[in-house]
Amino acid sequence: MISQIIPKLPFIDKQNTIDYYKNLGFEFTADYGNYLIAVYNNSEVHFFEFKELTPAKSDFMLYLKISNNIDKFYQQIQDKKIAIHPNGSLESKSWSMKEFSLIDPAGTLLTFGEKI
Repeated sequence: MISQIIPKLPFIDKQNTIDYYKNLGFEFTADYGNYLIAVYNNSEVHFFEFKELTPAKSDFMLYLKISNNIDKFYQQIQDKKIAIHPNGSLESKSWSMKEFSLIDPAGTLLTFGEKI
């Protein structure tokens, strides 16, 4: 039985990744040099070193569901001056989700969504 799904994302510069995700509210619980583990509430994300990755060519993506008040979370992101994806401003989608997107330092697309 599957009890949990944990995404594994690349990082190029470890400290940039730690700083970026801490700014989003993640807490890093393990650092194994070329492998990191971060948590946010009951969610966990693992990071692996991929120094050869070109961020502009990255195909990595992660969808993060917000349980309530995506508007407040979006405002917090803006208040922290975290760059919003050029095509990722907060908006309601036809699939009954309100979403916005960011791109992390390794070029991973992070989309945040809340059911509407």
